[in-house]
Amino acid sequence: MDRVQLVLLGLPIVLFCADLFTLFGPEPLSTRKPDLPNPNLVSDAFQPDDAAAAAAADADVSAQMIEPQVDGPASGTTVELKFCSSCSYRGNAMTMKRMLETSFPGIHVVLENYPPPFPKRTLNKAVPFLQVGAMATLMAGDQIFPRFGMVPPPWYYSLRANRFGTMATIWLFGNFAQSFLQSSGAFEVYCNGQLVFSKLSEQRFPSEFELRELIGNRLPDSQFGKNLEKVWS
Repeated sequence: MDRVQLVLLGLPIVLFCADLFTLFGPEPLSTRKPDLPNPNLVSDAFQPDDAAAAAAADADVSAQMIEPQVDGPASGTTVELKFCSSCSYRGNAMTMKRMLETSFPGIHVVLENYPPPFPKRTLNKAVPFLQVGAMATLMAGDQIFPRFGMVPPPWYYSLRANRFGTMATIWLFGNFAQSFLQSSGAFEVYCNGQLVFSKLSEQRFPSEFELRELIGNRLPDSQFGKNLEKVWS
């Protein structure tokens, strides 16, 4: 076995093991936020004689625990942008998020991945097992077929004659199948839980002006929402 054959054999195996580790490996631990001081512990550890100093210390602790909130005409409105992360739609989602936050001060925009349908997710989980089974059959078919009372078919010998090219093809085809099964092609926009635009139905992305109008029509009745069309025109 020369060096070229070793590279052709080793590269698919290494990449395939990396795919298995990514699929079944543990999820990365999320960074834990530092714990804020407990006001009860602060009051127990520090008991000043001056009542005014104690009140000031409690006010400082309470100010640290309250997150800053941005008030605006669109406060209380939540927009969810659910998109296909494996389709490279994140850039479009970030552009729409910045546009909405600029156009509607106080709005809350959430970005989420839109998963593919359940059958595609199930098949996606089965692809690595099919890859392992195909490679195992290719390498040890002489022992596998007789155990089932079968004679190795002619196509098995033709594939085994070029086993390195066949293994690389199995790995490439499996990765292509996984990429296809992970994609949903979605870019769905929800405003306060109600669907306002669906790329799956429209087969296109919304324009910035169209999305501003759709979200503006969903805002609570206010002077800001009533005059949106006048401002944009």
